[in-house]
Amino acid sequence: MAHLSADLTVLQHQIAADPGARRPGLLRVAARLSVIVALSLVASGQIVLGRRWWQTAHRIADQSEDSDTRVLVRAWDVVNGCYDGRAPSAVVALSDDVLPLLGRQATSAVCGLLAGRAQALSLAGRHAEAVATVRQLVDVAQRLPAAVVTDVESLWGWPEHRIHHTESWVYTHAGRLGDAEVAQELALGLYPASQTRLRAQVQLHQAARLIRGGHIPDGLRCAADTLDALPAHLHNHSLRSVAAQVADAVPTVERSRPAFTDLADRMRT
Repeated sequence: MAHLSADLTVLQHQIAADPGARRPGLLRVAARLSVIVALSLVASGQIVLGRRWWQTAHRIADQSEDSDTRVLVRAWDVVNGCYDGRAPSAVVALSDDVLPLLGRQATSAVCGLLAGRAQALSLAGRHAEAVATVRQLVDVAQRLPAAVVTDVESLWGWPEHRIHHTESWVYTHAGRLGDAEVAQELALGLYPASQTRLRAQVQLHQAARLIRGGHIPDGLRCAADTLDALPAHLHNHSLRSVAAQVADAVPTVERSRPAFTDLADRMRT
């Protein structure tokens, strides 16, 4: 992060000094690097500093005058807003502002925006709209170029497991537990081994699904086992945010269970 921040400082000086043909490309690169910084800061719990970098990313993307870059930055900000403690209504409003920028072309940025919007709508309790947005996401994803679908490791691709991750989130919150189970099995079967933490997030969705289905002890145990199995250095703010959704799914009358207290303790470590 220190090296990346330093590189961005140098890049911004280069952008300021270069009014020529290279400037739009430099701005596009700077916007994407700013996204990486913002995501990393929020994941490490530095929410306020992360917000400053999101503002920087927005500003640079707008200066690029490239519509896909503008959508991409806002798409990741919307996704991030589902984890960083912002009010769901504010995240939905941000996604509303981006919708006029979407063209007819299928891109990873468009898919990211729709995925984040669907998750934010779920958190806002607008489940019918969230499900409809997931269906829109699936339609767009079917038209993605193969190079985008097969890019499973970077932020700029849109592999199939991200679709099922979004479905898992939305269907679990909407109480469509059968659909959620299918999406979770598909996502876990497709996630590469390198993305252990994201797999764990889907397993936490499974825990929430079990709880919403009335299997409260099983759901709490699933969540605890998932957190225990993930190495401590991979526990970050985003993971704990998803774990908190598992705890929120537990009915108030059931929160005296020792397993609920145990889960709350794990979320703090």
